[in-house]
This record gives sequence, structure tokens and C-alpha cells, in this order.
Amino acid sequence: MSKLAFAVALLASPAVASGIQIEVEGEGANGTITIDLFEDIAPNHAERITALATDGQYDGVVFHRVIDGFMAQTGDVQYGNMDGDIRLAGRGGSEMGKIDAEFSDIQYDAAGIVGMARSQDVNSANSQFFIMFGPYPSLSGQYTVVGKVTGGQDVVDKIKRGLGPNGAMIGAPDVMKKVTAIK
Repeated sequence: MSKLAFAVALLASPAVASGIQIEVEGEGANGTITIDLFEDIAPNHAERITALATDGQYDGVVFHRVIDGFMAQTGDVQYGNMDGDIRLAGRGGSEMGKIDAEFSDIQYDAAGIVGMARSQDVNSANSQFFIMFGPYPSLSGQYTVVGKVTGGQDVVDKIKRGLGPNGAMIGAPDVMKKVTAIK
């Protein structure tokens, strides 16, 4: 999709959804995860996830980095699509550019917290996000919290773990078959 076509689609989509539903399929997890997006706390990040979900860009994207006891990362719409070469998954983003950090008082203190992935630059989040398996306090104030799982944490807990370096997948990863914005 060209940048112009994506911009037109973005303008036609709702500004921010209250959440998303993720249909997960794979060797580990099968089911639906519901996430409440914190549109009042991280409006730019919630808007980005809404736009990408509405445009169908998250459909077919794999969980490319999954570390037991820590988190499951997904959302690389550039390299993480199951139909492509997923060996580069985790290195890409969307055509929409970087988002500045939106830090809050919300802590990474429980399973189900959803954060935005980024590079070393705190203002480099784009399309990738992660879902926590449990508390990890050192992330608080370092990564934007964009939401929380409100249904399907049991599905999150079954996502296939990465056995490669830094949680990289070996073999077929679990995939976000369909991601839908919820109004």
C-alpha cells in the first residue's frame, strides 16, 4: 500500500478505538485476546494501533520474540507477516514513522500489561507491541504502556515461547490471524 493510500485509509478510520481483539492461532495459543487501549494515557500509541488494526496490517503478523516469564512481542507489519520471510521479524515497523514516548504512572506490575516496543531511542516506537506474562518493574518509565489485557490472558500465557537467542522463534511461530479495533 502506498503512503498516500494508507493516509487516506487512516483518515477514513476512527481516530482511536477503545480496544482491540486479537485472534491467535498456532502451535501454542489458539483463541481471542481482548486489549483495552489507554487512549487517554497514550493517545498517539493507541491511535497507531487502532489505525494499523483498522487497515488490516496486523492480520497475519507473527509473535516473533517470546520470552518465558517476561513477554510476547508482535506487530512488525513490515517483516513479520506469515506470508513473507519472517527471519527479519522484529526489525521493521509501519510506514507511519516513529512515535514519541508517552510515559505514565502505570507500572509493568502485572501480567497483561501491553507496552510499545522500541529501539534504544525512547522516541522510536512504531507498530510493534508486547504483552507481559508477569510483572517486570524495570520496564516502568522506560517503555510506553498502551493498554491492558481484559480477556484471554490464558491465551497469552499459551503463546509459543521462542527458544532462540533473546526469545527468537525456532520453527513456526504463533500468529495474530485477525486483529479488530473495538469501538
